[in-house]
Amino acid sequence: MTKTRVFTRAGALAAALISFGGLAQAHTPLCACYDNGDGTVLCEGGFSDGSSAAGVRMAVRDGDGNILIDAKMDENSEFTFDKPAGAFSVLFDAGEGHTIEVPADEIY
Repeated sequence: MTKTRVFTRAGALAAALISFGGLAQAHTPLCACYDNGDGTVLCEGGFSDGSSAAGVRMAVRDGDGNILIDAKMDENSEFTFDKPAGAFSVLFDAGEGHTIEVPADEIY
């Protein structure tokens, strides 16, 4: 009986990992930033399962990693900021494993 219980537990664990693995992949963070051409940058965010990014932390960092702006996505999952002079990047930070960094040279 011990072998049967171990197999049953192992089977249940495998089924749970497969099920939860799909859920983990379905919640991938998404963030894109665009130069508005007026000295501001617009970032839009969300998750691959359609979830809103409202309230997600956004940080604009200079080339040395210093935080210039620390804010949050608005109720529309958007974040607009004045474009800094020099090198910078934008950090979308929804928690561990859910971060995206967008360097200035990828903002068009």
